[in-house]
Amino acid sequence: MFAVFTYLADWLAYQVFGLDPETDIGAAVHFFIEDSSKIFVLLIVMIYLIALIRASLNVERVRAYLAGKPKWLGYSLGAGFGAITPFCSCSSIPVFLGFTTAGIPVGITMSFLLTSPLINEVAIVLLFSLLGWQMTLIYLVIGLAVGMLGGLILDSIHAERHLQAFARKAYENAATGSIDAPETMRLSITQRHEFAKAELYDIFSRVWQWVLLGVGLGAALHGFVPEGFISDHLGQGQWWTVPSATLLGIPLYANATGIIPVMESLLNKGLPIGTTLALCMSTVAVSFPEFILLKQVMLWRLLALIAVMLLVAFTLIGWLLNALAWVL
Repeated sequence: MFAVFTYLADWLAYQVFGLDPETDIGAAVHFFIEDSSKIFVLLIVMIYLIALIRASLNVERVRAYLAGKPKWLGYSLGAGFGAITPFCSCSSIPVFLGFTTAGIPVGITMSFLLTSPLINEVAIVLLFSLLGWQMTLIYLVIGLAVGMLGGLILDSIHAERHLQAFARKAYENAATGSIDAPETMRLSITQRHEFAKAELYDIFSRVWQWVLLGVGLGAALHGFVPEGFISDHLGQGQWWTVPSATLLGIPLYANATGIIPVMESLLNKGLPIGTTLALCMSTVAVSFPEFILLKQVMLWRLLALIAVMLLVAFTLIGWLLNALAWVL
């Protein structure tokens, strides 16, 4: 489905602009065109569809169903949905906005947001071919656990208090039943469309420029990543290499599928498995571009908490995997 964006980027970057795909600028421009076009389409489609569903279904029943179930089930559903959706960190944000405006508990929503960039079916297949079933299973369990535990922690501190004003208001209105379209089950098709269109315009107008900024930063870094530097300086397996790799992943940006070839290259150059995964998980889940976008729906204190929580988790996971690789 996403191949059309790759073809579009190939055509614009290499034929229209005449750039060389082997150059840094060619790779950066291709990355920017492909990811920005993909995210904009996902942003428009997902916001519209979720708003249309809100106008068509009884959201109270969804919240009542979740309220009547153990919290761990809600976190499991959120993390599981994140695992089966083919979204990177930036393109999962439209779904996050839709969940929030529908009044879905923030912990469940965050379970989705944290898991979605870490796991998808293509990445799992590639990991299986690269690392074998044992490490792939460990990675899958870790990705789901990070999402579920993250949701639990953020629910326990009432993270909805730290959303931006418009997102917090939408969440509170939905959670209390005072949403803008109270008689959703009685709306005509035209009214549902108008409601969804208004939601799309409101949210899209707030975030489109930040999509360009975030993807632009990611594209600039994508074209000039010193891969040799990483393997040369972090390949000895000392304890400090794992937290260093985790911090190094922050300025970078890639999705779970795109990072697999980088992972293979780093492993072939001798980088330990735990150090490699810590770097790659940080790249796909704690990148600057993602946090630039998240700043539009979260306050700084919540962003800082999520960043610290993930960086600590990835560091611990990296140490654990290095130890397991030594044993196995």
